[in-house]
Amino acid sequence: MDFEDTAEESAFREEARMWLEANAPTEKELSGMDYMAQGKYWQKRKADAGWACIRWPEEFGGRGANAIQQVILAQEEAKVESPETGMFAIGQGMAAPTMMSYANKEDKQRYLPRLASGEDIWCQLFSEPAGGSDLAALRTKAERDGDDWIINGQKIWTSGAHYSDYGILVVRTDPNVPKHKGLSYFFLDMKSAGIEIKPIKQISGEANFNEVYFTDVRIPDSQRLGEVGQGWKVALTTLMNERASIGAGGGGTRFKTVKRLAQSVNINGKPAIEDNHVRAKLANWYVQESGLKFTSYRTLSALSRGDIPGPENSIGKLVGAVKSQDMASFAIDLLEQQGIVRDQVQDEAFAALFQDTYMSIPGLRIAGGTDEIMANIIAERVLGLPQEPRMDKGIPFTEVPTGSG
Repeated sequence: MDFEDTAEESAFREEARMWLEANAPTEKELSGMDYMAQGKYWQKRKADAGWACIRWPEEFGGRGANAIQQVILAQEEAKVESPETGMFAIGQGMAAPTMMSYANKEDKQRYLPRLASGEDIWCQLFSEPAGGSDLAALRTKAERDGDDWIINGQKIWTSGAHYSDYGILVVRTDPNVPKHKGLSYFFLDMKSAGIEIKPIKQISGEANFNEVYFTDVRIPDSQRLGEVGQGWKVALTTLMNERASIGAGGGGTRFKTVKRLAQSVNINGKPAIEDNHVRAKLANWYVQESGLKFTSYRTLSALSRGDIPGPENSIGKLVGAVKSQDMASFAIDLLEQQGIVRDQVQDEAFAALFQDTYMSIPGLRIAGGTDEIMANIIAERVLGLPQEPRMDKGIPFTEVPTGSG
């Protein structure tokens, strides 16, 4: 494991830092723009200067940088005050790698530069009500009609569907073969006739997720990625990139934020940081956060060498999301009565931070595979433990049991 930048990496870090400090939008520049407009404004500025999606080929809006340079840029951007660009994460981090692997040249040239510049936003249409974390159990069907496919069914938990321009979609094209072999993968215009989007209101009061209904939606066969029946193979490309992006951060409350809170509130007339129970909690979270940091360094070292990282991202997602939720819960307890206040203004903004984390992290623990799925991946693919018994293995999807009867 190497904790230091090479001379080349150090020079790139300085170049990125200087550009970001000189070009991050000011509050005056962003005045009057909503969240979405601010994100698009910043993304376009980065793209115009060659700092967007830098690992992509130049012809698609990138600069042909390597993986470690992309990580360095993300690290440096996190240090400046700049608009949130999370609305582009699915398109740039999940859809784009899949398009690069499976789309034809014309579609790459048409869609990827607009992804890099933030002109288009993409969503991922995978999860379904009856499937849970088992993507291969999906029931949305596609039937061939000449040069088109007719799509009928329902997707759920689709982040950003209500503001997305395009989506990537996995559907069942053959129910008479084992479930993994009967899937096909498409991309589509989210304004297509027959698509109905219904936001799902979350416990946090927000509505980032959606139900998406397909009623005789027509998609040209030219928008298929991969061969008919190879949708699972294509989807794995998307899923690997999804888990990597989630695992890299963990999201939510950080150790230093809870430590600062423990230093500012009292227990029995003394700073909470002096309480042995609080100190023990903080020590445990510090160890977890340090473990996640050094595990991520293994990934960075592998990227720097040009190697393919191992299973670290599943570990990061599994540990990081639970840790953030536990810290947020503890912080709310420390705040006592103020912990129930959720006004994101003035003195209450600090308390609202912990409440927002506590209520939003359950979604992160589901996204990209539940905690249980991550634990199974680690158990089976890292530790070499036996697979769990599967009643649906090797049988046609139409024969898969669907209930106790």
